[in-house]
Amino acid sequence: MKSWPFVIAIMCLLGTMGVIDSRSHGEMIVAKKPFHQFPLRMAGGWMGKELGLDKEVLDKLRVSDYMMRMYVPSDSLQGENIQAGATPVSLYVGYYQSQRTGATYHSPKNCLPGAGWQFADSGTLSVSLDSGETLSINKVIIQKGMEKQVILYWYHDRGRIIASEYWAKVWMVWDAMTENRTDGALVRISVPVSTDTDQATELGLTFLHDMWDDLLGHMPETLSQDV
Repeated sequence: MKSWPFVIAIMCLLGTMGVIDSRSHGEMIVAKKPFHQFPLRMAGGWMGKELGLDKEVLDKLRVSDYMMRMYVPSDSLQGENIQAGATPVSLYVGYYQSQRTGATYHSPKNCLPGAGWQFADSGTLSVSLDSGETLSINKVIIQKGMEKQVILYWYHDRGRIIASEYWAKVWMVWDAMTENRTDGALVRISVPVSTDTDQATELGLTFLHDMWDDLLGHMPETLSQDV
């Protein structure tokens, strides 16, 4: 019986989303800087390379804008080659200017197992920024054969940083009704585990801090209300 309130909440949420979709009218489209202008050279001495995604993947994702990059510390480069032992960090951001028509971010919990990765561990992580703000993001450890990666990800929706997929949907419905906006993005940082997961996590968090201001500069404006 205790599960009934949750089931009812989900049904109400889905019903509300259906009403929003059926009554869609001139959703506000907020301008943002395109990701192709996101710097390849960043604070902390990071140097990046554009990887991109093939057409088949992009057709499935249906993103409005995206970037798929690999970054390494500049002191680990020899010309265009990465020195042996250096650990690269991958950055993916998939942005949707509207999620009313079914185009929305794909949860790593669904797409990573589909690519053959198994979840070895998962949870949330509190991240303190230089501004004093504290973020709650997801941290998962995935494994495929002998390969292992630490993944840090969150939903970056209209100024909110959200770890929970459920709350991301709840806020999307609320913002659609109150602000006429459903834009949002999935941000994912991936770090291969070369020694241990703690070291990979620390490298991912260092990268997050160094790229944070650049990321905010390429996201749309926050909501007019306090978030």
